[in-house]
Amino acid sequence: MKVGVLVVAYEAQDTLRWVLDRIPTELRSQLAEVLVMDDHSSDRTTEVAHEYAAGGTDIALTIVRHDANLGYGGNQKAGYRYAIDHGWDVAVLLHGDGQYAPEKLPDLIEPIVSGDADAVFGSRMLDRGGARRGGMPLYKFVGNRILTTAQNALTGAGLSEWHSGYRAYRVSALADLAFVGNSNDFDFDTEIILQLLGAGKKIVEVPIPTYYGDEISRVNGLAYAAKIMVDTTRHRLGSAGFGRGDLAQVVEEYQFKPSPGSSHGKVLDLIAELPASGQPLRILDVGCGPGHVAAVLRQQGHHVTGVDIAESDGVRERTDAFHVANLENGLPAAVGSDFDVVIAADIIEHVARPESLINELASAMRPGGTIIASVPNFGHWYPRSRTAAGLFDYDQRGILDRTHLRFFTRRSFRRLLDNAGLTTQAERHAGLPLDVLGIGGPIGSSLASVDRLATRIWPTMFAYQFVVSLVAAPHVRDAPAP
Repeated sequence: MKVGVLVVAYEAQDTLRWVLDRIPTELRSQLAEVLVMDDHSSDRTTEVAHEYAAGGTDIALTIVRHDANLGYGGNQKAGYRYAIDHGWDVAVLLHGDGQYAPEKLPDLIEPIVSGDADAVFGSRMLDRGGARRGGMPLYKFVGNRILTTAQNALTGAGLSEWHSGYRAYRVSALADLAFVGNSNDFDFDTEIILQLLGAGKKIVEVPIPTYYGDEISRVNGLAYAAKIMVDTTRHRLGSAGFGRGDLAQVVEEYQFKPSPGSSHGKVLDLIAELPASGQPLRILDVGCGPGHVAAVLRQQGHHVTGVDIAESDGVRERTDAFHVANLENGLPAAVGSDFDVVIAADIIEHVARPESLINELASAMRPGGTIIASVPNFGHWYPRSRTAAGLFDYDQRGILDRTHLRFFTRRSFRRLLDNAGLTTQAERHAGLPLDVLGIGGPIGSSLASVDRLATRIWPTMFAYQFVVSLVAAPHVRDAPAP
């Protein structure tokens, strides 16, 4: 494999030669390249590197000096782009200040070469007590442990240390990550861990010694801690569908939300409240997704026809009949009509002409039939606060789902229904999707209670979704045929 070492260097004139000398002799012939990236140092870092090369060395040395300071993260970005462009298979990050032992390079490289890892991190915490023996200041040790514990809790990663800068990466794994958009600051290291976790890459840790000399720390500890916790929280939210998804993406299919306070739970409750719910009903589930709601209704004895723009895995097993259709073009004739119940859960906001879709749904139900519909509430505090702060952007899903073409408040949703000649028989307010966020236990229960109370008091601000049961208005339902 083509193994390269990226030496990030800034103001490293006094340590760079020492670091290069310590690269193990037996490893030098195996390295395709050692790339020294001088991040526009004001000292003689670049000159020292050229003098080292001119003095005769068995290291394949490449020296680059940036025209401007890119920052710690920016320097790595440049190095990883170089590794990708020059066909490296493995890229090892080594600091030019000597804080990490070059003698451990073989240990970092081996798990990737053997195919056991996509990334290998050197950890100063695997050797119990080794960090303090190596001179790590107590305040840094305590901060490291607190932050690592918090980050593991948020991500479920279980790493012994999040804050070591000694790493090796499979370059093909780096190429799968959108690291170019990451921070140029020291939290770049955290962001790339989060991206690896979000992409399902395998991380292995190996023990490394701790060394603290007289190098100058350029990290503002409090600012760094704040940034990495914001990044880690963004990852947690991204894995649930919130945010742009640059640190974590939703990997599972559209999720079933069966909890009593969620939209799916409210839809099922409204169907159960129908006078005829004890009898088998013909139900049309428009935008059924994987068919989880349909599966519950079938277990209750109802006949369910599903419609969606694409066929999800297992949807035909969860429905009695399924049709692929683009709802922008209306319901296909094969779907039929005279349904007792038509479900339009989380679908109206996905079409450009919701008025036409509502009319289509009304025509598909029998006289006296019911439409159960839900839409996200754009007046919810989450999009309101983001918009007020000038931070409006789309999420992977949720109220600001990037596939939403229309946004509704309660008032605009009611106007849409009135214009379609539909009367609201019942209205429910779904709360935050805590089940999707993975927040359970005592904390989840407490948050759910607070959210339910707030939703009851001020639904236009705290209801995450509006769920309604609709029938045709009397003058529409009883109108004589032309």
